Amino acid sequence: MRITNKIMRNNNLANINTNKIYQDKLSTQMSTQKKIGRPSEDPVVAIRALRLRSNVTEVTQYYSKNIPDAQSWLEVTEKALDNLTGIITSMIEQCTKGSNGDLTSSDREIIIEQLKNLGEEVYSTGDADFAGRYVFTGYRTDTSLSFMKAETLDYEITEQVTKDNIDSITVVKTTNAAGDDLMDVNEANYTQKNVSETDVETMEIHRIRLAYSTCADDVPTITYQQSDGNGGFTEETLDVTVVHDYDDPYSAVAKMTENKETGAVFCPETGEILLSEEAYLKLKATEDVATTSSVDEDEIRVTYHKEEWKEGNLRPEHYFACKSTDAQGKEIKYNQDYLESNERNHQVIEYDVGFNQTIQVNSTADECFKHNIGREVEDLINAMQDVVDMEAIVTDLEAELESVTDATKKEALQGRIDAAEKALTFMKDKAQRMFEAGITAFQGALDEANLSITNCGTRSSKLELVESRMQVQKTTFETLKSENEDCDITEVAIQLGSAELTYEAALMATGKIMQTTLLNFI
Repeated sequence: MRITNKIMRNNNLANINTNKIYQDKLSTQMSTQKKIGRPSEDPVVAIRALRLRSNVTEVTQYYSKNIPDAQSWLEVTEKALDNLTGIITSMIEQCTKGSNGDLTSSDREIIIEQLKNLGEEVYSTGDADFAGRYVFTGYRTDTSLSFMKAETLDYEITEQVTKDNIDSITVVKTTNAAGDDLMDVNEANYTQKNVSETDVETMEIHRIRLAYSTCADDVPTITYQQSDGNGGFTEETLDVTVVHDYDDPYSAVAKMTENKETGAVFCPETGEILLSEEAYLKLKATEDVATTSSVDEDEIRVTYHKEEWKEGNLRPEHYFACKSTDAQGKEIKYNQDYLESNERNHQVIEYDVGFNQTIQVNSTADECFKHNIGREVEDLINAMQDVVDMEAIVTDLEAELESVTDATKKEALQGRIDAAEKALTFMKDKAQRMFEAGITAFQGALDEANLSITNCGTRSSKLELVESRMQVQKTTFETLKSENEDCDITEVAIQLGSAELTYEAALMATGKIMQTTLLNFI
């Protein structure tokens, strides 16, 4: 085949262009530090790059965002629980002091003040939040655990309790048949308040202590399951009478018991269901059937209303099946599934912290911030306050006795003093026993708080292991991604230098060839 100058020129230009393309490719790799700029350059590298980049993005999300967020949530929770254990420990210390029988009125007042402050603080701790989200309220992270201010809002609350929630309290009766109360006696009216030593006595009352005091006056509904003798159960309703604390509800219970009535007394002010002996025996006879795991035959349901809420009161929607009705009549229902099954949804919040791996970050209020802590504090304060008040009455009456000269008045006053001293002895004994029982009650609450801390710590330890593994995976995927996409700069620099030499040589050879023509041989 005849090779003409034109053919040589075209071939040289094509080779020079190829060298330029190669130089451009190497120059692009040098500037971008990537093997390819378009998928078409190497489809295999492109596909692997997409997969590895996706893996790196996921691991980075877990390692840099989800895990730190979960760690912060757990840290806030653990600190709040640590504060709770400190508060409950202080309550146990106050109970230990209060169980001492040799206390002065000043000592008792200090204990009362300490318990009030601790009682207010315990639920404030439960309002801990992380980044504006309350950590103990389950899915309702935008709703505080307790009321932040006093509110008027009607709630219908259904508490689901068992016979284990029935306890007994000692009541010191300080009234006579005419309704005169020894607690109202002073140096000015002792002749009108004819309360004698024989009127003062103690009674044992069985009760269900509700989660709240200062309830509405509505008659609550109390239902329970009673065996029909054939393996089945029928729902029974307990007769309830509303009796206010100023109407002496304990005497009403004593009358029911005397008449063998199956009924109860509801005291709205104290939030107590006081049971007659017959009602107590019926409720204590309830038994759960092991073969029906989804139903609690021993469950006792108490449905009542509460409208007035103080700052610091726990919101019932975090604990019970309930419904609220505002001033406009709008009704909102909460936790209605609690009434259908004994399986409780604890509203667990989980974070994705790894590939197909989640971890629980929250502890719910019903695990540690329970109503019985505050209610126990109320009972202890009331018992101790009764002692302080009665001590003041005895002191005032004894001071008055020294100034009285009239024999009739002196005798009447001495009768009041004898009654007051007897009541004081009963009240001191009651307070001492209640404070001793308070140690046990608060120790149980402390155990629950410590269990929550242990669970929280276990999750934190697990999260640390996951974080360590994610760190290794992140490094591994980033290395594989770099090996797949990034070019070797040193090798590319050498290749670029070689390409430049080749390009210059091609230019030189082409220049010499292009200068030679047919005229040079003529």
